[in-house]
Amino acid sequence: MAGSRPVLIVDDDETLRTLLVEQLRLEGEFEPVEASSVAEATKLVDNADAHFDAILLDVTLPDGDGRDFCAELRRRGIRMPIIILTGSDDEADVVRGLDAGANDYVAKPFRIAELLARLRAQMRIFENSEDAVFAIGPYVFRPSAKLLQEPTRNRRIRLTEKEAAILKFLYRAGQQPVPRQVLLNEVWGYNAAVTTHTLETHIYRLRQKIEPNPTSACLLLTEGGGYRLDPAGTPLATTQPVRV
Repeated sequence: MAGSRPVLIVDDDETLRTLLVEQLRLEGEFEPVEASSVAEATKLVDNADAHFDAILLDVTLPDGDGRDFCAELRRRGIRMPIIILTGSDDEADVVRGLDAGANDYVAKPFRIAELLARLRAQMRIFENSEDAVFAIGPYVFRPSAKLLQEPTRNRRIRLTEKEAAILKFLYRAGQQPVPRQVLLNEVWGYNAAVTTHTLETHIYRLRQKIEPNPTSACLLLTEGGGYRLDPAGTPLATTQPVRV
């Protein structure tokens, strides 16, 4: 797995949180973060350095109703998938949760495998929706539109399908280097006719579009026999040209 995807678990049941954390970390696919109350969850979501790909949200919390918290997040424009966990599967409760903006509703007790399957499904749907937005350096990245927007300069950068796919996969890798062959397989599939030269050409063109100084990359880095995306855009210590 190239990188783990952060998931916020909001539940006051410590035993259940521990179980969910263990299961989500099992194969390295997810990186769970815990909160036991609305207040804790709010601080985590508001943290400028935090990013979550999804939220697992209990209804009954010590300082509020999870559905009200869900509705508040939606009012604030937060669009990542939210799956509500509840001890009731009454139709009225389900409808209220969905009306609050939840993507799915899972009644306790639930099977972990089913919950993870639903979580993955909601993430796939979100990634291909118009709502999927990621911050990369000075840009707002909209994968579905194949577009980078730079609000401070009122500029738009159009990406090709492959360029958008490269950025999306590297972003999901969580700043971990992705080997060239892995990136080739993910973006082009197992096509014997496609070589690493093809990937390197796309990386070169992508850097020409997005880097302030393409010869000294600070966003799309060459590292560990592959590439790494630094969404914060931290400048490299060296001013030497970056090898593709």
